[in-house]
Amino acid sequence: MPDLLPLASVPAADVEALLDAAFGPDRHGRTAYRVREGLSPIGHLSFAKVEDGRLVGAIQCWPVQLEGDDGDVLPLTMVGPVAVAPDRQGTGIGHDLMQRAIAAAGDDAPLMLVGDAPYYARFGFTVERTGGWRMPGPYDPARVLARGDVPLRNGMLAPRLSLVA
Repeated sequence: MPDLLPLASVPAADVEALLDAAFGPDRHGRTAYRVREGLSPIGHLSFAKVEDGRLVGAIQCWPVQLEGDDGDVLPLTMVGPVAVAPDRQGTGIGHDLMQRAIAAAGDDAPLMLVGDAPYYARFGFTVERTGGWRMPGPYDPARVLARGDVPLRNGMLAPRLSLVA
């Protein structure tokens, strides 16, 4: 996992350009953006991969929460987007970024993401505990994944406005 830098050390415009290249300029319409609306990435969990002065990969992690139907609030970290420059995809950059973010969070940290279950299973993400979770907009429940110390609970994913829960 060498050569990974804190994401904050990379110009925000470079990150936005990478995200557009990886996911398209219409990415802001996705439901995951609603969940993290108004938030800033968690600095110590967000990383960049720079090669020869060029940003080729980035991972952002966000403070979110599950507002339980029972009234309890479960603090979570939303992992993603994980972006890799189109010409560098398939070279292990995304894998390295995921491993670094998980290691920085801690193995039992309650993490969630919206993504492809077969790909993210290698990092311990599953749908086992997310079946009762809802998101503010259209989403595929099979793509809402979690890992770590996540209790079985029903509720709505929302921004967590404070890192202290």
